[in-house]
Amino acid sequence: MLDPRFFARPIAHRGYHDQARGRVENSRAAFGAAIAHGYGIELDLQLSADGEAVVFHDYDLARLTDLRGPVRQRPMDNLRSIRLSGSDDVIASLPEVLAQVAGRVPLLIELKDQDGAMGADVGALEAAVADALKGYDGPAALMSFNPHSVRTLASLAPDVPRGLVTCAFEAEDWPTLPTETRALLKDIPDYDRVGACFISHDARDLDAPRVATLKADGAKVLCWTIRSPEAEAIARRIADNVTFEGYVA
Repeated sequence: MLDPRFFARPIAHRGYHDQARGRVENSRAAFGAAIAHGYGIELDLQLSADGEAVVFHDYDLARLTDLRGPVRQRPMDNLRSIRLSGSDDVIASLPEVLAQVAGRVPLLIELKDQDGAMGADVGALEAAVADALKGYDGPAALMSFNPHSVRTLASLAPDVPRGLVTCAFEAEDWPTLPTETRALLKDIPDYDRVGACFISHDARDLDAPRVATLKADGAKVLCWTIRSPEAEAIARRIADNVTFEGYVA
């Protein structure tokens, strides 16, 4: 089950980031700001060429750095030398962020799909995450859009709470995902199979019948991404907590 601290304060989406103040998403500055405000932290992970968990949302470096190319083609030593655009921070590894947070606020950790089509070609990132979390003394939970990833985590890190990141899987949001896969995943059929205890659902789709069914059966419902107090108030009619950005929650 999720630690009660996951529901005490809102969760800062990719840290409490603010580009204008030099706090880029998924940066140590953004995580430090979240800690200072007492917010939980949501962060994203990719895989380095040498098998380390990299705190970075995109598959490619282009949007957040001055470089281009897949994160997965570079070793961690190279990645941690790359500066995040508009900040003094460089790309960090999961162990480095765990050392920074040191259990002071909850960590909601999303593993980005490494298969490319939500399939079963996973394992390396999950192993790196499980290894990094060994001995970590603080509230943490793991999640992914890919059910195969979550099921692998059940074997590698059985004591760490895990959940599914979920949504309506509309074609415009997932243009490269096969129609059959989208149709299957939107109904969240793998919740029990992967041993999940929560979902983190798209706030635009919180009134989906399947969300109501899961909540009635005891699942905790988180949601993403809330961008105003008004939207937060609406989401909390269903969600147990929100992942937010862009305002003081």
